[in-house]
Amino acid sequence: MEEEGKKLAESYPVAVADGSQSFPSQMEETPYSSRSNRSVRRWISPSLFILTLLTTLISGARLEGVDPLRNPALLFRGAPFAFSLMTILFVHEMGHYLTSKHYGVQTTPPFFIPGPWFPSGIGTFGAFIRMRSPILQKHALLAIGAAGPIAGFVVALGATVAGLLMSTVAASDSIPHNTWVLGNALLFSALTHLLLQPPAGYDIILHPVALAGWFGFFVTSLNLLPIGQLDGGHIAYALLGKRQREISIGIVLILVVLGFYGWPGWYVWAFLTTMLGVRHPPTIDEDIALNLSYKIMGWGSLVLFILTFMPIPFDIR
Repeated sequence: MEEEGKKLAESYPVAVADGSQSFPSQMEETPYSSRSNRSVRRWISPSLFILTLLTTLISGARLEGVDPLRNPALLFRGAPFAFSLMTILFVHEMGHYLTSKHYGVQTTPPFFIPGPWFPSGIGTFGAFIRMRSPILQKHALLAIGAAGPIAGFVVALGATVAGLLMSTVAASDSIPHNTWVLGNALLFSALTHLLLQPPAGYDIILHPVALAGWFGFFVTSLNLLPIGQLDGGHIAYALLGKRQREISIGIVLILVVLGFYGWPGWYVWAFLTTMLGVRHPPTIDEDIALNLSYKIMGWGSLVLFILTFMPIPFDIR
């Protein structure tokens, strides 16, 4: 372990205590991270945010049955969906960003990715931040990985509850054919039955705010997949160390099976996560156990993954 710590110390321009169990604080900015941060153009992040807000507004308006491209005055009709979804994504990324700053890990501000609007998409492909310095310690790795999904989930939960109370119940046979049907996560299904209690043979027509909450649950589960350097991969590595690689491989194989029997989109996720790598970089404190609070955070994130995961998120009826 000491030899691995020396290699990490040579790889990254930070001071690593040689041969001791007192590992470095990451609060110092490294020359690497300073140069990288200066290279990020400050206008890119806010510009992408504004563009993504516009595309989600268009998508939300089209969900309401109006076309703001023909009548821009109707763009405001997309606000409930757009503001709910953008808040979920923003809070998720700020969870990562602020926690990274707390642990001295240099990172970029959030970058939002605009996407096609309804019916081809929801106006965005999500958002991300980029780490500009390595995460050297397990407790920081776990906290940074868990902070985003937990923070975004809290907002998604609020949007789901509020949106379900504004949703309507309709007979299943009244819904047109070739309609997209959304899958139910365990928690979303429980909330639906608790708040709306739909009888047999009836479905829920989601209010746009509830739809944003549903996508918030979906984004949470995708990020918590314990693969490679996804948020779930960070958490799994902090909890399980090198065994995380075997878990990553197993989850990729499960996604392939789910793609065959359910949603073909899992093939894409299996391919992308494999290309990005199932192995997680090591930390310098492999042999030091996490304290109880971090273990609770880590295993709690696993429970959150189970509650929000949907084997078949999309289907056509």
